[in-house]
Amino acid sequence: MNRSVMIDDKAKHENCISGRIVKRNFEDHIIETASTLRTMDNFIKIEKIGEGTYGVVYKGKHKRTGEIVAMKKIRLENDDEGIPSTAIREISLLKELTHPNIVSLIDVLMEESKLYLIFEYLTMDLKKYMDSLDNKLMDSTVVKSYLYQITRAILFCHKRRILHRDLKPQNLLIDKTGIIKVADFGLGRAFGIPVRIYTHEVVTLWYRAPEILLGATRYSCAIDMWSIGCIFAEMATNKPLFQGDSEIDQLFRIFRILRTPTEEIWPGVTQLPDYKTTFPNWMTNNLDLQVKTLEPDGLNLLEAMLTYDPVYRISARAALQHPYFNDLDTCKIPAV
Repeated sequence: MNRSVMIDDKAKHENCISGRIVKRNFEDHIIETASTLRTMDNFIKIEKIGEGTYGVVYKGKHKRTGEIVAMKKIRLENDDEGIPSTAIREISLLKELTHPNIVSLIDVLMEESKLYLIFEYLTMDLKKYMDSLDNKLMDSTVVKSYLYQITRAILFCHKRRILHRDLKPQNLLIDKTGIIKVADFGLGRAFGIPVRIYTHEVVTLWYRAPEILLGATRYSCAIDMWSIGCIFAEMATNKPLFQGDSEIDQLFRIFRILRTPTEEIWPGVTQLPDYKTTFPNWMTNNLDLQVKTLEPDGLNLLEAMLTYDPVYRISARAALQHPYFNDLDTCKIPAV
């Protein structure tokens, strides 16, 4: 596999994964590298199923095969500029990511000035599934299986120097066979070593790592592990763990549950740009009271995922080896 190349917001001047491609001739690249040279005439839009920052998602069907797909239409703000760098980034990453727990990119199509990404279609996301349970809790074996699959997918990304950066229940799609898949790499990017300075506004607030909330501009795989920890707790309780309505409120909600971080437990925290010496000093960690349904090994893993210091936050590789998963029946999970 080709070595990942950093693709940033100036992607029109950067290399893409599969060759040197500048924004102005990206349309030619799409035609040359699409998995099959189909056109939008081969698809029927059935219904709109979502809308994000960069475009609209439709449920669609291939006219000849009857295959149901998800069609992501990328919003082009300025036709003169060509394909947005965000789309170039997502396509470049997705071309690398073939894994049973990552949503497959089937095709890339152009229709006039519109770009469509054709993905495999899954009927429900994790957020909708949890909402459908009303006040009931998710089965603990399902929680464990989903967590394992999500972590496995993110390890696959991290091994390829790719961060997702926007993990949340809405970006995790499920099917009726117990498989969960990571979707929407619109904010993902390949990362280099040493860790680059990245954009500040990334992950949906409730799943955002504290180092980002405190203004860190250098971060790495640990931000995805924090997000997975938040999702883990939410699956176990059917309630988001930290429901902030602003960045400072989000920080304080984290502090109330995990205690206010200090130099002793997180060296360097007081040097982060948005750290304030006037922060309230919550001194008790009561995470266990928030996730009473979790078994001891589950709580231990959650604590490792929600470790303040990113250096010591558990990695995806280590998480998959955690005793919490010892009794998981992996026979029902697709082999990598």
